[in-house]
Amino acid sequence: MVVAGGIAALGGTAAVAIPASGVATVAAMRLIPASAGHIVAGGLTFPPTTAYCQANLGINCYQPFQMQKAYDLAPLFGQGITGKGRTIVIVDAFGSPTIQSDLATFDTTFGLPAPPSFTVIQPVGTVPPCSADPFGAADCEGWGVETSLDVEWSHVMAPGANILLVETPSSETEGVQGFPDIVAAENYVINHHLGDVISQSFAATEGTFPTTQSLLALRSSFVNAALNRVTVLAATGDEGATDYESDASTLYPYPVIAWPSSDPLVTALGGTQLNLDANGNHISPDVVWNDGYGAGGGGLSSVFPRPFFQIGVRGVVGNQRGVPDISMSAAVNGGVDFYDSSPPYSAGNFWHIVGGTSEASPEFAGIVALADQAAGHRLGDINPALYLLGSLSKYVPWTGIVDVTSGNNSFAGVTGYNAGPGYDLASGWGTIDGAKFVRALGFF
Repeated sequence: MVVAGGIAALGGTAAVAIPASGVATVAAMRLIPASAGHIVAGGLTFPPTTAYCQANLGINCYQPFQMQKAYDLAPLFGQGITGKGRTIVIVDAFGSPTIQSDLATFDTTFGLPAPPSFTVIQPVGTVPPCSADPFGAADCEGWGVETSLDVEWSHVMAPGANILLVETPSSETEGVQGFPDIVAAENYVINHHLGDVISQSFAATEGTFPTTQSLLALRSSFVNAALNRVTVLAATGDEGATDYESDASTLYPYPVIAWPSSDPLVTALGGTQLNLDANGNHISPDVVWNDGYGAGGGGLSSVFPRPFFQIGVRGVVGNQRGVPDISMSAAVNGGVDFYDSSPPYSAGNFWHIVGGTSEASPEFAGIVALADQAAGHRLGDINPALYLLGSLSKYVPWTGIVDVTSGNNSFAGVTGYNAGPGYDLASGWGTIDGAKFVRALGFF
């Protein structure tokens, strides 16, 4: 997770504070959790508009109605496809003590309906106070930021879906740390039939696990999900073609990718940059997120061989699992408003702007909930259907796959991958037109 503006000394790095005028200079800083993080600019008393961000921050920022327009969700909502009857599962370490009231404020501000049900559970142990976090209180508080983002923006995309927030008592950073609790919590959700799609906005670089076997030993919840037709998503990370080493501060000097997004049983979400007007209309086509603050993760796994559903893109991935599979909004220059009143934010300065692939994953979780409702059943592992739709997209218009053909994910001196026609390691199959894609995916 990467943060900019309005947060003081999270993750051991000073950030730019918002002065009394409400104007900030966006400057990056790092915040744990690591690999699949996000950038935050804010500390405002109001939700900023696109015009405000352009004038005062030098970036674009967007509100819920703009993103709903950008992803063409109105036709679905008009037909009653809102995620009704489906449950989105958000998994985060520590969670947020203020998430219930934060979501209510977010919804009231933007005229969104409250979710039919919003439940918070701690199935593998009580979350300790932030002072007990071995990585420091700032780490725990950072998960509060992540929780607000995940809950609020999955709800934007599927306002009629139930939300289940699953909080775990240990932090995920790099390597095995934190994952045993996450796996146990996800298995609890699956075994008790509590949700339809799981969103994971966290990751660890494959090379930070002590051995390949130590990573493979953590896959039980994904196998369980596949057997129970539960869809699992994960963010690919914000460092483009590279990612963090075990110290969670140094980037690998060569291409790497992160798990769980690299797992073949998981749908990997990369990042795009949207250029929208005040009403949410596209001014120009989406491009790969790479705006100087971060870049969408993508590349080839060093652990998993090419899965069967990628046989049609073997010319791109070779013999290895390639990610991402699909991409959604993640850019900082094009970030989204969110509300978080949890510590350490000062009273009233609770509105922020967020970007990163940990935005993309919950957004796509909402899309899957819509498709589940449209289909009338859980879709489960969507990767085979997604790749079939991707392969058809250049021949027929109804797939809802929107090719992203511009940009790359080179980052921090590591040469990455270029977007181009069809599947690529910068954007996957590209992005989506929600109205078409939900119907097409629900067909399967």
